[in-house]
Amino acid sequence: MTTTVEPVTPRTRRGVELVLLIVAIAVVLLAWVTVDLNRNGTVPAEIIPVAGGLVVLAGVVHVVLRWKAPYADPVLLPITTALNGLGLVMIHRLDLAAGRLGADGNANQQIIWTALAVALTVAAIWTLRDHRLLRRYTFISLAVGFILLTLPLVPGLGREVNGSRIWIAVGPFSFQPGEFAKIALAVFFAGYLVQTRDVLSLAGKRVLGFTFPRGRDLGPILVAWVLALLILVFEKDLGSALLFFGLFVAMLYVATERVSWIAIGLLLFGAAVAFALSAFAHFQKRVDLWLDPFSTENLERSNQLANGLWGMAAGGLTGTGLGAGRPWLTPFAESDYIFASLAEELGLIGAVGILMLYLLFVERGVRTALGVRDGFGKLLAIGLTFSVAFQLFIVIGGVTRLIPLTGLTTPFLSLGGSSLLANWIIMSLLLRISDQARRPVPALPIGVGADPATAEATQVVRL
Repeated sequence: MTTTVEPVTPRTRRGVELVLLIVAIAVVLLAWVTVDLNRNGTVPAEIIPVAGGLVVLAGVVHVVLRWKAPYADPVLLPITTALNGLGLVMIHRLDLAAGRLGADGNANQQIIWTALAVALTVAAIWTLRDHRLLRRYTFISLAVGFILLTLPLVPGLGREVNGSRIWIAVGPFSFQPGEFAKIALAVFFAGYLVQTRDVLSLAGKRVLGFTFPRGRDLGPILVAWVLALLILVFEKDLGSALLFFGLFVAMLYVATERVSWIAIGLLLFGAAVAFALSAFAHFQKRVDLWLDPFSTENLERSNQLANGLWGMAAGGLTGTGLGAGRPWLTPFAESDYIFASLAEELGLIGAVGILMLYLLFVERGVRTALGVRDGFGKLLAIGLTFSVAFQLFIVIGGVTRLIPLTGLTTPFLSLGGSSLLANWIIMSLLLRISDQARRPVPALPIGVGADPATAEATQVVRL
């Protein structure tokens, strides 16, 4: 009896992506109409252009993927479209509450940022044919990351908003360069760690049960990490400092597979928190509000955390209904607190549904990291995915009083162009990596592998 193993060509699943996109856009449009029905009792006149815009933007990315990256993950784009659209719905709902109509509304501004994000995504998928090309720019990415982080400290260019100096203003435009710095530093960490992970794992001295790597191996990445944290401390951006710290520890752990890095990271984190408590009044205030947000003294200083908790409690299990709650009572309801605004009007069930979308996004990112066949791609995919997951944990943890508030934005949901553009770029890089991960391995020429002399032929990839 002879058994023959036939090669199986994986399906691209672009049809599945198209169906999921239609579902995502339908949910967003239904939510948009529900807001206006509850607020004004009428179907909004702008629903046709909004529907056309969403269809065109999502359709362009879908067509480009069919052409340039047919094996890309079919779930990432629909999830991103749904989250971005739900954020638009809540921003539109808060515009109605504030009386911001037409061109003056924040929703119009966010739609423009969404169009720019889609344009950047298309450009990234079109021009970046292979994610491994980014490895050429490992140390350039480090330099770019530092330049972006230091821009808010430049006199005349940086702006201080709500106690943090993380913005720069160029003419009528302003944005947070730190949102893009995390992408550049993720590329640097991936490029450097893929070169040094063997010596980081094996070489070094063993002290108290922990193997410490040699200074010349760990030095460059440790210096980069410390400088990044110092810059963020000077800018009083402790939320981003926590995000970069977590990104550094996570990628180091994935690269070396040593649990001791997590223990060392937690010790360093505890020391950093103790230092911040004694040195920064801004951080002390956030911790006080976190410990007792309902005290009379703290309510006089800030009612943001208390109002957010009351709003989510008012939503209960099923929510007050889109357009029927009072989320505008919480400061920054459309940016820092947009998750609490959605939780108030969609209830616990709606909030869990949104979290499930994020969980699915992270699962697809991890699946991409496991499937791609090169070490740089694995580290970059896991780093980008972790940055989204950890930022979400910091935001949701702050809103629900699990940890102190930090001022970070909710990926894809919050009002703001910098965060939206950066997270769409992360999604486009994951799409490009997933195309390589799901693409079938090219078949060897007939005869190759049959002869032991040719079985060990090495494929050379020029980077």
